[in-house]
Amino acid sequence: MFELSVTGWSHDKDLQIIQADVHMAVGDSVIIEEPLCVDVGLPALLYSALSDTEPNRFAPPDQWEQMPFFVCGCGDPECRGFSFVVHHLPEEQIQLISVEERTNGTYRELETHNIPADHYRKEVLEIGETYLAFIKGLDYKPYFADTVKVVEGLIHQLHQQRRSE
Repeated sequence: MFELSVTGWSHDKDLQIIQADVHMAVGDSVIIEEPLCVDVGLPALLYSALSDTEPNRFAPPDQWEQMPFFVCGCGDPECRGFSFVVHHLPEEQIQLISVEERTNGTYRELETHNIPADHYRKEVLEIGETYLAFIKGLDYKPYFADTVKVVEGLIHQLHQQRRSE
């Protein structure tokens, strides 16, 4: 079973990032278990629940669909990141491939997991909604200026997707 939890949310006012404790596991395989920046890659994570994705951690911020889902909590997007390729398969399955990116635009596949699409969407949607609730009232200026607007739009699309299932 796929687990994705983001807890212990905090806002670093100096770096203008949202950090949290991230746990991602599929079955007995723990993929992530550490404090990370969650807002830089949140739009890409939400987008992955709707469309195939392929990461490029060196892409500019306006190419948010390609960002690693989670990066090191220091706020530097070139630091350690957790990048994933996502394929939407027949039979309502999502293939999640953990990859290690290289500077030449290629990547090495590390782990591949197939996850029921409805479960993946539910987990990702909850994180997006928690993010929006957390940032209310904060003096927050994210790395990608349109982060909040993009997240709101993707959450709306995910709600529509789930209603049509």
